[in-house]
Amino acid sequence: MKSDPASARAGRPRDPHIDASVLRATLAVLDDIGYGRLTLEEVARRADTTKPAIYRRWRTRQHLVLDALASRLGGAEAPDTGCTLCDLNEGINVFVAAFRRIPPGVLAPLFADCSAVPELRDAFMRTLFDPPRAAVARMLDNAQARGDLRGDIDRDLALDMLGSLVHYRVLFGHAPITADDVQHAVEALLGGIAADYPALVAHSQDVMSGDHLHP
Repeated sequence: MKSDPASARAGRPRDPHIDASVLRATLAVLDDIGYGRLTLEEVARRADTTKPAIYRRWRTRQHLVLDALASRLGGAEAPDTGCTLCDLNEGINVFVAAFRRIPPGVLAPLFADCSAVPELRDAFMRTLFDPPRAAVARMLDNAQARGDLRGDIDRDLALDMLGSLVHYRVLFGHAPITADDVQHAVEALLGGIAADYPALVAHSQDVMSGDHLHP
């Protein structure tokens, strides 16, 4: 998802080849030297273009980096197998794997740069955090429609509880996120909001053919 459909400046028609080259160059710079040392001059050099050409497409360095990261993360799909425990476990692991493709030490300083400017903060959230949150929301909605969740759950709170594990550890990098961490977080949440948690566990064990998730 692009950071802002209006982030490019008006002017002559954009050459999509230049756009793609600049995004690739931006990712290469992030991988090589990180966000703090990224300059538009270096991106332009690697993309074989000019700094003015970049500014015609992206208003700020932050908009450029957000679009580059979005191109690496790809879309946020919501699994829908009919197994609530399986779907949440798989879906969140997919998001974790996507965020691992962002070089360490990029998200925290990027967020610090964006947080003081409302437009940039909104672009950061819209680009990097809203898509996976919406996908998890769809999984919870599907589960509730199947009758797997209680009717009185606070969906936003459930989303925050699941998302906080990924967001907090990705932003601050104080601990890794393992598949076991995701599994335990999903189990802990569903243990509190499922209509019949033991039935969900039994169903997941049947679906996964012996790969056990703990009740």
